[in-house]
Amino acid sequence: MSLVDSNVNPHTSLTVAKFGGTSVADFTAMSRSAAIVQHAPHTRLVLISACSGVTNILVELANGVTDTQQRHALLTRLTDIHQSVLSQLEQPQQAEEAITILLQNVAELAKKAAIEKSVTLTDQLVSHGELLSTHLFAQILRELGINAIRFDIRDVMRTDGQFGKAIPQPSIIRQLSEQHLSPQLKEYVVVSQGFIGSDEQGNTTTLGRGGSDYSAALMAEAIGASTLEIWTDVPGMYTTDPRIATKAKPIKEISFSEASEMANFGAKILHPSTLVPAIRQQIPVFIGSSKAPEQGGTWIRETVSDAPLFRALALRCNQTMVTLTSLNMFHAYGFLAEVFRILAEHKISVDLITTSEVSVSLTLDQTDTSGGAPTLPAQALAELNELCRVDVEQDLCLVALIGNQMSSTKGSAKKVFSTLEDYNLRMICYGASPHNLCFLVKAQDAKSAIKDLHCAIFE
Repeated sequence: MSLVDSNVNPHTSLTVAKFGGTSVADFTAMSRSAAIVQHAPHTRLVLISACSGVTNILVELANGVTDTQQRHALLTRLTDIHQSVLSQLEQPQQAEEAITILLQNVAELAKKAAIEKSVTLTDQLVSHGELLSTHLFAQILRELGINAIRFDIRDVMRTDGQFGKAIPQPSIIRQLSEQHLSPQLKEYVVVSQGFIGSDEQGNTTTLGRGGSDYSAALMAEAIGASTLEIWTDVPGMYTTDPRIATKAKPIKEISFSEASEMANFGAKILHPSTLVPAIRQQIPVFIGSSKAPEQGGTWIRETVSDAPLFRALALRCNQTMVTLTSLNMFHAYGFLAEVFRILAEHKISVDLITTSEVSVSLTLDQTDTSGGAPTLPAQALAELNELCRVDVEQDLCLVALIGNQMSSTKGSAKKVFSTLEDYNLRMICYGASPHNLCFLVKAQDAKSAIKDLHCAIFE
């Protein structure tokens, strides 16, 4: 079951393994994941997510539940998820006290959130999912005879203070890891948390929804790992989401550039920032299913043997498009600079952009814990309205076709646009990257557009 990359020296390799929420959903799932660690002697650092569904409960509590009965019901569901695992341990007392204390903390924080919610309190609350699951997983490893310890990632995962979407500080993470974590890896399999960190003042922060993968990549970089494994509920990457196109095909190997585009444009199997640390240090990344590790998965590397024109389709919904229109743009300079000054001042991250003589359309990034479609802050909207006419449109999805040398290959777009001639395509972006062609469609058309494109290109 060991999945050490054949390009890595087995005598010097050190693997970081990350298990997602479905891979640690309950006792059975945790036991399967623990068996993967047990059969992989090079795996020394294991990062895990909260048990499946737990983060959603915590986010709901953090949003402020004033109804006492409803809050109690949520807390009961949270307790039941973790008590179910405890009840199946051989020695539950090893983790029981810590679990009880953490659940009490959640109840107290939920009360505070019901009175007055805040981004600081939200990160405190939401972090408890990972703090809870790591106690249980470490104990399961110990009961398999593995010399495992639990480690609080906040001791090394240093971030800034942007709660909900904190920015990690890799050089400090490396220094702290060398001091506090690396010595432990020589003797133990270390179990720690994805998704969470702490700022310079010791406040708990989070890296945004899906940030566990990013945490794992940052830690692989920090400890000098030779391989990063990401274990989820599907056996690797596919040509598109198999739940949308049933004939989607598995991808055995993909380049960093292609995988980065897929992650950025909505492939849920990877957090958009995951590959950045791996690319910096050329760390191969493996993605596989903890439910069926024998099926193999997808290797992501710097270079691959096959680089087809079209590799995959990705879909990202909850898109917000902002169109700014002004005659002052016509044959003038300085307009876009002023627009982006306003956006930067309000810390608004722009994703895609297209321009004409008198207008510019852009989409807004959404990376924080809350989820949902991003919006322009009221003050930013007011400032932009003084500069130009502002139209905000939501209920959109982004479709992205990922491949290689697409913008320099004659006729590569013809099949795409002829297939989609009956769809209203918005904000087409093509040519800036050789690895993607993307556009917006109405949310209700998104899945059928993916199906039609997949059928025409991959089937």
